[in-house]
Amino acid sequence: MAKNKLARFEENAGFEHVLQPDYKDVLNKDFHLKANWNNVFFKNNNPIVLELGCGKGEYTVNLAQKFPNKNFIGIDIKGARLWRGAKIAFEKKLNNVVFIRTRIDFIESFFCKDEVSEIWITFPDPQPKRIKKRLSSTLFLTRYKNFLNETGIIHLKTDSQLLYKYTKALIHENKFIVNNSISDVYDDKDVPEELTSIQTFYEKQFLNEGKKITYLRFNLHNILPYVEPEEFNRKFAKELL
Repeated sequence: MAKNKLARFEENAGFEHVLQPDYKDVLNKDFHLKANWNNVFFKNNNPIVLELGCGKGEYTVNLAQKFPNKNFIGIDIKGARLWRGAKIAFEKKLNNVVFIRTRIDFIESFFCKDEVSEIWITFPDPQPKRIKKRLSSTLFLTRYKNFLNETGIIHLKTDSQLLYKYTKALIHENKFIVNNSISDVYDDKDVPEELTSIQTFYEKQFLNEGKKITYLRFNLHNILPYVEPEEFNRKFAKELL
């Protein structure tokens, strides 16, 4: 396994579409492509879509094939995981795909105001005991708003009932616009095609375990600060005791 990881790390280093900035280059600093992704890297004006915690990059790669007029960026800290998506993008010669190996905590170092059109959050850790670590918490939503454009969309696809219900409560608390809310994507006749045709490695495992897959699509607004759903959080905290 260690040899496989080393081989993948070496191959990642040779891919032009895999970027692995050093910690010191993005901690409280702007990455050199910030505000220049379209002009310098993609060389077009197509909308930019992110997949956060992309894992093996299933959504990044498959959406890039489905929507060639959009640019896709997968972000994950695990280089051995995103190698799979990077390898497929290389083999299929996808010129609208890039992967970044970094922590999502540094996301604002990579994108400027209005630079991103959509964010996909696919099967993130629900962080039962650490609200601020949830990728749909007010902490992260505030960061996203700093670079999402005015009509920017957030997609959350998860097996976690906690994360689904928490995010719904947060949306309600802040009066965000909900475009779609699905409690079981495989038991909904009007589900968007990409929600069932694209399955991540973890999603397949969750389905085998009989878990329901949920989906939320919503927009943020400019009224800050965003507010946590304190009543929901207190209720859930008591359940953990």
